[in-house]
Amino acid sequence: MMKTATALQQTATQHFYEDVVKGLTGTPKYLQSKYFYDAAGDALFQQIMHTPEYYLTRCELEILSAQAVAIADALGATPFNLVELGPGDASKSFYLLKELHRRHPEQAYFPIDISENIITQLQHALPARLQGLQVQGLCGEYIDMLKTTAYFSPRRKVVMFMGASIGNFTPEEAVKFCRRLREQMNPGDLLLIGFDLRKQPQMILDAYNDGQGVTRDFNLNLLTRINRELGADFDINQFHHFPTYDPLTGACKSYLVSNTAQEVLLGEHVIRFRKDEPIFMEISQKYSVDETRQLAAAAGFRPVQHFFDNKRWFTDVLWELSQNHNAL
Repeated sequence: MMKTATALQQTATQHFYEDVVKGLTGTPKYLQSKYFYDAAGDALFQQIMHTPEYYLTRCELEILSAQAVAIADALGATPFNLVELGPGDASKSFYLLKELHRRHPEQAYFPIDISENIITQLQHALPARLQGLQVQGLCGEYIDMLKTTAYFSPRRKVVMFMGASIGNFTPEEAVKFCRRLREQMNPGDLLLIGFDLRKQPQMILDAYNDGQGVTRDFNLNLLTRINRELGADFDINQFHHFPTYDPLTGACKSYLVSNTAQEVLLGEHVIRFRKDEPIFMEISQKYSVDETRQLAAAAGFRPVQHFFDNKRWFTDVLWELSQNHNAL
């Protein structure tokens, strides 16, 4: 029997609660970045993408707008389902969708996102802009939803994981995640994956500490969401946003730091903070081109083609399944 929408929401809220409790009672404290994206978080991230400091969106937008034809050529002529993990507002992938729709009016697009707000927006907006485009949004965890796409169509898959979202994992976690993606893919399937490349350190740090404070508000919004949905009593004014970047490891990390010793009520739990104690919020890992190749090999993929912006600050790479299964 299928769960009702109310039951699904209750299950999602329970998972949210359990993940938050686990993170805030851990040592060190952390929160999972996937929970940034409620309706307010979605809107704030759209603002981040338009800040002067956040070069990532502009670089990938340049790639997809200027090289949509070349990317479509590389994907091959055999019909496929385009599956995008974490599409946001699809403003970048729209250029590729438009080109694919021109070639194959029956093109099917499966956006997958944990945010129901995003899925609803895409299912309404995209068919209106590209008449005939088949949009089947799936709300949930990436791997779980990727499995379900096979029930909709037997076509081969092209999976998109853009926006340098792979950087939200440590390099070790990224290998594990990409291996899990590979497990859901068949010979002939492809993965188009975006990487933010290593560059001048201050430029990277500024992208996560914009002058308008939008990234700060984006991080703090997760505490607001915990208050609203889980009944916690965070005092948002008692935390400040603190980003770091290590050019040796390529890890850009964001924290919320407690301004004072304090207690926060969360259900049955009392979460105690020391003065200056951080909550780890997010990693945004940066890669060299060689490091992307090493990741591909470790996860059982082989790079087919790289697409760069003019400054070579960013790359979208097309991967196919490697025939060398020893990496798995």
